[in-house]
Amino acid sequence: MSASAPVTILIVEDDEVIRRSLAMALERYGYRVTVAGDGLSGLELFRTGHHDLLLLDVMLPGLDGIGLCRRIRETSTDPILMMSARGDALDVVSGLEAGADDYVVKPVDTAVLVARIRSLLRRATFAPAPAPVDPVAPAAGSTVRLPDRPDHLEQGGQHHQRTRLHFGDLAIDTAGLEVYRAGELVALAPTELRLLLEFAAHPGIVLDRQSLLRNVWDYGWDGDTRVVDLCVQRLRKKIGADRIETVRGFGYKLRR
Repeated sequence: MSASAPVTILIVEDDEVIRRSLAMALERYGYRVTVAGDGLSGLELFRTGHHDLLLLDVMLPGLDGIGLCRRIRETSTDPILMMSARGDALDVVSGLEAGADDYVVKPVDTAVLVARIRSLLRRATFAPAPAPVDPVAPAAGSTVRLPDRPDHLEQGGQHHQRTRLHFGDLAIDTAGLEVYRAGELVALAPTELRLLLEFAAHPGIVLDRQSLLRNVWDYGWDGDTRVVDLCVQRLRKKIGADRIETVRGFGYKLRR
């Protein structure tokens, strides 16, 4: 996403009044908006155009929002914000399990919606500072220098050294923002990557759900912790179920 290009949002909502009002509200904030009235049309627009974020209603004719989210996640890690009319636990959980990054309950205040969109976009484009280099041989939770390669040596005329964190068979390239498990590249959505990096910055330390909401989801308030729990579940499936430990009554920690 270019710094000068407007952010493009795809809204998939079957209610025409809601669809138009959302589009007009977001356009007033400077976003470029594309709209669809059903899941299949939304999937076609997603496949044929570029979008920086997707805003999907749960209840859609034909292909519903949950199914649409799953289809998009087969090929894309673009930020997805789900909308639920009731905020039912089943809707929320199903959307997050399908790969959505966050959700809002309709009717949603425009300022709240824009705050969630900005938070998702920041998560999708962030670049954390490289971790300190540990010159000792690789061990659980250690960092090692990666070999210099031409594609990452020069950035703005400066020399940048990449580092890699190791946790068992899990390796995290903190500068290249790549994750490997047993040598194989792991595809993580932006929120999943931010969550893993937050754990990796505090190995062996229990992180409670509220602090994860603030640091990973960028919430300035204590939001719905189901978002955290479902993202942890998705992350476990990709990096290993035993890599992130649940500490009952407190939160989660990354095993050293």
